[in-house]
Amino acid sequence: MTLSNVWLWGASASELTDALGAGETTSVAIVAALLDRISLIDAPGTEIELRSVLALAPDALDRARRADDERAAGKVRSRLHGIPILVKDNIETVGLPGTAGSTALVGRPVTSDAPLVTRLRDAGLVIFGSTNLSQWANMRSPHSTSGWSAVGGLTANPYQLDRSAGGSSSGSGAALAARLTPLAVGTETDGSITCPASLNGVVGLKPAVGAVPGGGVVPIAASQDSPGPMARTVADAAALFEVLAGVDGVVDQVASGASDVRIAVATNLMTGHARTDEAFKLAVRRAAQMGITTTNITVSEASDKVGADELTVLLCEMADDLSAFLARRGGEGPSSLEAVIAFEDQHAEAEQPFFGHEYLEQALATGGRSGAVYHDARTRNLAWAVDQCLEPALGDVDCFIAPCYSPAWKHDLVLGGSGGARWSQVTQAPAIAGWPIATVPMGLVDGLPVGLSIVGRPGSEATLLSVAQEFEKALQLTSDGSLVPQFNPSRRG
Repeated sequence: MTLSNVWLWGASASELTDALGAGETTSVAIVAALLDRISLIDAPGTEIELRSVLALAPDALDRARRADDERAAGKVRSRLHGIPILVKDNIETVGLPGTAGSTALVGRPVTSDAPLVTRLRDAGLVIFGSTNLSQWANMRSPHSTSGWSAVGGLTANPYQLDRSAGGSSSGSGAALAARLTPLAVGTETDGSITCPASLNGVVGLKPAVGAVPGGGVVPIAASQDSPGPMARTVADAAALFEVLAGVDGVVDQVASGASDVRIAVATNLMTGHARTDEAFKLAVRRAAQMGITTTNITVSEASDKVGADELTVLLCEMADDLSAFLARRGGEGPSSLEAVIAFEDQHAEAEQPFFGHEYLEQALATGGRSGAVYHDARTRNLAWAVDQCLEPALGDVDCFIAPCYSPAWKHDLVLGGSGGARWSQVTQAPAIAGWPIATVPMGLVDGLPVGLSIVGRPGSEATLLSVAQEFEKALQLTSDGSLVPQFNPSRRG
């Protein structure tokens, strides 16, 4: 039996695993089909031109062939053996650029895999490319357009091409939605997995900071950066999380359900977009009909001072962490944050055609973590996020849920920013505290996806995914085909 390319494009990782085990397809056939689809709709110059994939691995088919040979010899390394995956291009992967979207890192070869990449390879997954992103993971300018990088251009939303694919893991979210890959890896500092998961109608998990090794990831801030799995189904995200975190039992726990999980609804963390908030309330009602009970809570909301302190922390840590990363990155090019700023000024036509790099300049001016301003801001941030927000909210429950983002807004490279966007504060406290947050689709609003987020304590990632799967089942979005974009180039606006 030969499975069609159309089936291979749309199949989940679990379905592909079953097909591989049954001898109905090969890893080579899957990778070849996905490369074909990328050439048809994603690459620059194609009719659709999604620009979600920044680079393709030159050894992708060779690695797929090796996975097939190992399977034939009975050496299946994990349940995801031979499954293709894309990684965000701020994750160092030998054979891929690892640019974080900046031409300052172009031509500087990655000499060793990030630890999380080693885990993927050891589990037998086939890394066949890297995804576009908001340059420097969106920590570049208050006027930046999410999904744009100097290397990869602007990633489009597969559901409507003139809309944002979110940031900063825009390419990972869009590639999943467009059926270019069954699995992807994103990174989040504050919202960078959650946002593209919501806007592209896919599943995302930002694990607790440290649950997945962050070495070899182009950094913003060690206190908040966290790589995590992205997929089209919760089961696939759970399987990928097992590999990334080096743990067992997550898939089994997710499959066992969430009947004993105590869930609260954060009634005050709405997006302010009426139809999105109503979709969330409908999702809660449908889940209740399926036996999922919830209680209502009010969660502490962030003041402007909380946001200012968070920005201070990120800028100070970026000054230290990005400079340290650049100093150890091989090849000719900037080896410090100061040198990156100078490089981008010298190459402004390519690097700053639409907006500047104010955050890089502000980070340099902080002097890093050494000053009292950093420690005071971080202390206040943690006191709000943990003591005032998360601990009280989770006092009698295992997790709380809220909508995360309104439907994707129109991207605008002229005016920049995220005009028209609406979002709740659900990502901010777990971002500051370094606690986990999962996101699952909850439907379409005006033909565009919206998502529901689930927040819990460190170490509760399996619980969050269990709750996500309950909503996935209750809403039946993956089974009825609701979350399949219909491409139409005229929808560029």
